[in-house]
Amino acid sequence: MPKSKRDRPVTLSKTKKKGRDHKETIVNAIRESVEKYSSVYVFSFENMRNIKFNEFRQQFMHNGRFFLGSNKVMQVALGRSASDEIRSGLYKVSKLINGNAGLLATDMPKEEVESLFNAYEDAYFSKTGRIAAETVELKEGPLEQFTHDMEPFLRKQKMPVRLNKGTVELISDFVVCEEGKPLSPESAHILRLLGKKLSTFKLTLVCRWSPIDFELYQEGLDLSDVETS
Repeated sequence: MPKSKRDRPVTLSKTKKKGRDHKETIVNAIRESVEKYSSVYVFSFENMRNIKFNEFRQQFMHNGRFFLGSNKVMQVALGRSASDEIRSGLYKVSKLINGNAGLLATDMPKEEVESLFNAYEDAYFSKTGRIAAETVELKEGPLEQFTHDMEPFLRKQKMPVRLNKGTVELISDFVVCEEGKPLSPESAHILRLLGKKLSTFKLTLVCRWSPIDFELYQEGLDLSDVETS
């Protein structure tokens, strides 16, 4: 009787951070999930927010499991080539675990998974140092969204303002932030006051594997990109 692929020994590189035992625990958990659930997805993420991600994963609490962490460990768990993959075709999934990526093993129908991922997006206030997603500029004139007692604080944020008959007034055009440039502490404060949420936590499906088929979601990818073992 041929030996099961999933029973093959795994060689993991040395690490000082979490240790070999931790890596092997993750590998085994991924392999058990691949056997337990009917489909495996790779997804990418932008601007990860742990609290929001934990809320999202609750929707799969009873019929799925997520994995985040070392891309290399996830690749080893699935198999990096046709010769060491734990189930047929999983090496294609392994090739697509790059950058900010994670795995989801689930029994949920693919239409439901796609709907949940496609609909999920959470905007939030950008922190200092984040790259501005767009340019925000205020035009000269009254700033009626600010009360008169905020004028000293706004000046501390380097805004050219004054009080004019009890109304905060911008005496010249002012660029709060520029697209593609890091946010200063002052810019981050002003954006929050303006209610401008420039950062978005987003999850995007990359591919789906099942024992009978393989599907790519990510634009710009072709099956030929992943079929070479």
